[in-house]
Amino acid sequence: MEYTLQNVGEAAVLVIFGNTISADIQRKIQALQEYTEAHPFKGFMECVASYTGLTVYYDPWVVFNENQEKRPGETVRELVESYIKAADFNSFHEPRHIEIPVCYGGSYGPDLSFVAEYHHMTEEEVVEIHSATEYLVYMIGFCPGFPYMGGMDKRIATPRRASPRLLIPAGSIGIAGEQTGGYPIATPGGWQLIGRTPVDMFRPGNAEEPTLLRAGDRVRFKPISEKQYIEIRGDQP
Repeated sequence: MEYTLQNVGEAAVLVIFGNTISADIQRKIQALQEYTEAHPFKGFMECVASYTGLTVYYDPWVVFNENQEKRPGETVRELVESYIKAADFNSFHEPRHIEIPVCYGGSYGPDLSFVAEYHHMTEEEVVEIHSATEYLVYMIGFCPGFPYMGGMDKRIATPRRASPRLLIPAGSIGIAGEQTGGYPIATPGGWQLIGRTPVDMFRPGNAEEPTLLRAGDRVRFKPISEKQYIEIRGDQP
């Protein structure tokens, strides 16, 4: 298996499995993350997945106290290499399948009309295409709980906005290039907003599952009406 290891500062090691976005690389990342989290070394803090690699964070002082003959970065690199050799990259783990309700267009998706015009489609056609696909969550990043999802139909791939918005409502679902994703919290952003979900995607009060989605999940979007949005949300948008 091809991979490279890089030290990231004095408290992390990055494992890179390639330079393309692919489901195969995502499976390798997930397998290594699961093995590492199941066999934490002393000083291990967390793993963070990206499109092409996995970053393993550690406490250098704890690692050094365990092995004072080597620099902490060297010790962790050797540990991670042993994990790569020991992890089962061929086993199949059934992903979680999650359905997310979305109210498309209008004030909930102010860029839906632009996306439709950009592709010479109707808004209904964009919604049909976007909601007909099952997406793979490659990673969580940018802000707490933000899922970067691949697998979107290229027929609705749309560039980011020329000027980012200063504030995007929490729950907004957007498109950027061939990716789709959702804003779990109110934040600036430049994605084309096509809808909004009434479901909380970031739940800081839930210590075990603070984010609705995690890397490896499979997601489908279910179109709902504004009335259904309000009923699920329990308040006005």
